[in-house]
Amino acid sequence: MTRKLLLAATILMTPWASEAQTTARLDLDWPAVAGKILERLALEPGARVLLVAHPGMFDALIPHLRYAVAEAGGTDLGVIDVLATPLPTSLDQEALARSGQDARESYRRMFRDVDAAVMLPGASTNDAAYLAMQDLLHEGQGRTIHFHWLENGSVYPVPGQPLPPLNVVDATYQRALLETDYAALGRIQRRFEQAMRNGEVRVTTAAGTDLRFSIGVRPVNQQDGDASAARTDRGLILIDREIELPAGAIRVAPLEETVQGTIVFPPSQWSGRPVNGLTLTIENGVVVEVSAESGLDAALAEMDSAGTPGRRFREFALGFNPLLAVPDRQPWVPYYGYGAGVVRLSLGDNSELGGTVTGGYVRWNFFTDATVTVGEDMWVREGRLTPPTN
Repeated sequence: MTRKLLLAATILMTPWASEAQTTARLDLDWPAVAGKILERLALEPGARVLLVAHPGMFDALIPHLRYAVAEAGGTDLGVIDVLATPLPTSLDQEALARSGQDARESYRRMFRDVDAAVMLPGASTNDAAYLAMQDLLHEGQGRTIHFHWLENGSVYPVPGQPLPPLNVVDATYQRALLETDYAALGRIQRRFEQAMRNGEVRVTTAAGTDLRFSIGVRPVNQQDGDASAARTDRGLILIDREIELPAGAIRVAPLEETVQGTIVFPPSQWSGRPVNGLTLTIENGVVVEVSAESGLDAALAEMDSAGTPGRRFREFALGFNPLLAVPDRQPWVPYYGYGAGVVRLSLGDNSELGGTVTGGYVRWNFFTDATVTVGEDMWVREGRLTPPTN
């Protein structure tokens, strides 16, 4: 199993705030949520649909999803439960790994006839069922909706700010799911892709980030919420068949040799330790110099432990959904940075995006105050989406 390290380098990864732990979750509109998921799937008659779930997470949604599949003319294949986590430390890890590999192979055979799957909160690439479904996606079969919500770590704090209460996250995500103008989201993402095809991209920040790159003919993943078979069957890379809800970001692995410049980080954590004033100098997609005001040893330790991908530029992502934008008051970063104006500059393995870097390590780095220009046109100004009108 490929190990991935997913971190947000612009923030300090802290435990969930005590206020959030004691705040009741929002009583979500389960029928509406299920209905929107099925709407985005656009099921063809008789399509076979499977749910992959974590015990005890979003259980109330499951019957509504199954009913919605039947009402949409699909075939309800039921639910596969992943192994509940966290796992007791006393368990035999070798036995679990062996069983997981056997299960993955069995699931792969079982899932051959699955047309669509919904990965519910808590299910992850640590789970055999999830990995088996990804194996089939790699072969060009089926599609999945990733409904990660909160339990997969989708919420990130802004440096110096607390995380929001659970009910605020729930309300934000539910609104984004139900009220997003998906047609408009798709249109602006397609405009941005075309702009990137025709011009160099530049990302700058007041702290000193100044990074340039080109994408050439690299695949651009548009997370616009379209999970129809007609759309996903045109996909070129794995994540074209993994549709995120809520929706909002575009993702691309730039041509590695075109990535030039510097990335300057706000307070961040590397190897689980704080690092301040971290600056990476990148030439031809490779980190060639690392400096920091403090914590340099921690940053270098993480890069060294990751091997080659630890010093390779992975991915540029830009959020477009205004309903997931960083709030002006009590700011936080919703849903993996899918909000309008949020930039992600990642390091590591970009093979799932059509890039040439392998090795498994992935580090997500979020920037909420970046300016993005493509050619002569400014698309983001200091964290605010400002697309050109022409």
